[in-house]
Amino acid sequence: MFVGLRRLSLIVIGATLGVALALPAGAKDPDSLDKLKLPGISTYAPPHSGTQLARGEGEITLSAQLTEKGEEITRGLVWRVFRPEPGADGKLPLVASAQGGTAAFQLQPGSYLVHASYGRAGATKRITVGRDAKRESMVLDAGGLKLDATLAGGIRIPREKLRFSIYEARGGKDDEKALIIPNVQPNSVVRLNAGVYNVVSTYGSVNAVIRSDIRVEAGKLTEATVEHRAAEVTLKLVREAGGEALADTSWSVLNESGDSIKEAVGAFAPMVLAEGNYTVIAKNRDRIYQKDLTVEAGKNGEVEVVASEATAIDPAEGAD
Repeated sequence: MFVGLRRLSLIVIGATLGVALALPAGAKDPDSLDKLKLPGISTYAPPHSGTQLARGEGEITLSAQLTEKGEEITRGLVWRVFRPEPGADGKLPLVASAQGGTAAFQLQPGSYLVHASYGRAGATKRITVGRDAKRESMVLDAGGLKLDATLAGGIRIPREKLRFSIYEARGGKDDEKALIIPNVQPNSVVRLNAGVYNVVSTYGSVNAVIRSDIRVEAGKLTEATVEHRAAEVTLKLVREAGGEALADTSWSVLNESGDSIKEAVGAFAPMVLAEGNYTVIAKNRDRIYQKDLTVEAGKNGEVEVVASEATAIDPAEGAD
């Protein structure tokens, strides 16, 4: 469906970038639809393919393209037709819906608002239905975004440990960016209106997070790959180097500022940590042990904390 392909490789090392995002495309109609507040799509019952909620004497056929001169979209569209005047509940009444590609509706003559959504891309247009059959086309001004991430040197990250979230690029109140899509799996194609988005890549569940700005172009598939500076480590408390891990151990990992960023319980404590320096606290029974840890990007492995007098600390000074 996307006629162009643009590859974008982003090497981002921990910095948070500024952003700006185009919201779903509004109507390109002389009437001002910018002030129109359509109810959220989730407030409606799922449309049934080929089923319309209203029948009438006027026939209107609706089609959509990604770009002005692009081909018609043949599948994946969701059409919703509204009356332009709000009902008693303040919402625009939904009078017809369909999904697929090009859709034909039988409607009473009059004015309507049509919303077409294609994934997270969408557009709204005012139409007029008469006695004679007519056809209307909508330009979504949309493209696709495919995300992935690697470690230094192009090392692949396990798919199940990697997630992306897509935010509006422009912050709102208190500079908070609105979340558009959470938990996007790597290498899945997301359809979005053309514009700039703020993408957050999360490796693991602790602090390996990369933020970057990515531009989506209409009619093209943008492939973006970010690089994480992180490693997978497994903590274990042993009585001697190379020994068996001690069960019933409580773990706390502190960053350079002394803040606890991860807590765990068990003989083994696997986690993904961003490159940097940490302090590991292990508590077993009434004894507390401490070890300084330096994480290097891409260097996965086990980290042993030896339960000895050299690593033991006074419980009054430990971090539970």
